[in-house]
Amino acid sequence: MRAWVNRFGLIVAAWALSSSAPAESAPAPAPQRIVSINACADQLLLALADPAQIAALSIYATDPAYSYLADQAKAFPHDAGVAETVIQHEPDLVFAGRFTKRETRSMLKRLGFKVVELDTVKSVDDSIQQIRDVAAMLGHPERGDALIARIVDARAKAAAAVPAGAREPTVAVYQRRGYVTGQNTLTGELLRLAGFADMGGQLAGKTGGFVPLERIVSSRPDLLVVADPHVVAADQGSALLAHPALRELYPPERRIALPGRLTICAGPSLPEAIETLAAERARLGGGS
Repeated sequence: MRAWVNRFGLIVAAWALSSSAPAESAPAPAPQRIVSINACADQLLLALADPAQIAALSIYATDPAYSYLADQAKAFPHDAGVAETVIQHEPDLVFAGRFTKRETRSMLKRLGFKVVELDTVKSVDDSIQQIRDVAAMLGHPERGDALIARIVDARAKAAAAVPAGAREPTVAVYQRRGYVTGQNTLTGELLRLAGFADMGGQLAGKTGGFVPLERIVSSRPDLLVVADPHVVAADQGSALLAHPALRELYPPERRIALPGRLTICAGPSLPEAIETLAAERARLGGGS
């Protein structure tokens, strides 16, 4: 009798332990109605999500100046901007950026919507991690792995193609109104990777800033990196880039065309951005 009681007590104790142990949590279901209110999130969704998962993209999604996948974005609603528009799409997940309008993000959160805020990408490794995180969130980690593999491959090939012992041509990224990208930027990293000496840090510090034309002329980088090598003075923003002094010092053959859509958001555009700069470096050979 005592043995039976003891055995019963052991069974009860084992049951109590097993019932109190935390159960292994099942993975969260993938979101089915995703809205993006950020241009960079647009491109990650287009590259990594199922089309049926995309409820709407941002108002910038089809602008080729910002979006690497502008043509692909035209197949989806692209009106997401203010909170009221987002709500109409009844999303179960909203992608925003850290600098997306704060009032919009706050209102959506207060109303109970799940909002994921993407950080600004400042390096290739930042982009790789962001791709991995978003792909897992969308339920398609294998698509993230495939895109990352393409980026890693392009990076390795570009680094291997830099002529050994050759002088690095100096470059400055000169944009509308005289903006120069700084040292701690994705564009700066891509330039260094391809074998260029980026003068952005010297001219505009770590994060970038506006640099007068006179300083560009006196600093004399070997090459200018511009969005369009054949710029015309269509407005005040582009007039500086079409200045006669720049035209004389930097004819088309001394300008590298790197469209903004390749570097504004990274992600899917990174392989082409890296390959573009590697091709420009190959064109120069061992000199500048």
